[in-house]
Amino acid sequence: MKTLRNILQRRFFLAALPAALAFASCGDDNDSAAPAPDQGRVIFAHEAASSTGSVKFVANDNKEVASQAFGTSSSYAAVNAGSQTIKINDATSGSTVGTQTVTIDKDKNYSVFAYSPSATLGSLASLAVNDDLTAPNTGKAKIRLVHLGVGSPNAVSLSLPNATVGTSDIITNVAFGTASTFTEITPGPYNLAVSIGSGATATIEASVGDGTGSNTATTKTYAAGKIYTVVLRGVKSNSIPDAQRLKAVIIEHN
Repeated sequence: MKTLRNILQRRFFLAALPAALAFASCGDDNDSAAPAPDQGRVIFAHEAASSTGSVKFVANDNKEVASQAFGTSSSYAAVNAGSQTIKINDATSGSTVGTQTVTIDKDKNYSVFAYSPSATLGSLASLAVNDDLTAPNTGKAKIRLVHLGVGSPNAVSLSLPNATVGTSDIITNVAFGTASTFTEITPGPYNLAVSIGSGATATIEASVGDGTGSNTATTKTYAAGKIYTVVLRGVKSNSIPDAQRLKAVIIEHN
């Protein structure tokens, strides 16, 4: 037979159990992880022909978000929303060689280009642009032009060379250090070019070709639904290494 003492002990335990469970639950709530910050997405591209060493892009409270060799670009990286100071650091010395403040909106997309504002050795600046990744209309692709070619005229065009009329312009008058908006094109294989002037009097600064920077008259097939950026980068000079000369390269966004 249970003693009176055993009965009282059991009743005390059962009465205290709900309070103990509630306390444990509160402890679990306090220990839960903080919510993830709102973020956007950024491509980081190193197109600075006068500063060809590798660079590190730093954001998110001084955390490295991309490390790029000259002539390469990252895939989209998550960057915290809000006003972000994007730093470009020399990969060897760690010193900051460029900064730009960029407002990042939640779930929006951007590209940040490191480029050379002049042919002076080591010169570096940055350009941040919004990436409108809205799908093109059915049966179309989208393309834009970014002009970062040192020594090239202040306005260049993206064109389709034509043996009869010289060039047919797709995007016109893109100033140095800027990017055009996206324009829809009919998909297909093209050897596009970055040119000066238009029509029969146009001259070609760089052949886009396959988009790798080979600067040869090969073609690239532009696919329906895809979004592309053509970047003119490098220095207009025949007295520097070939890798640093004017070239047109392609970044694919999707």
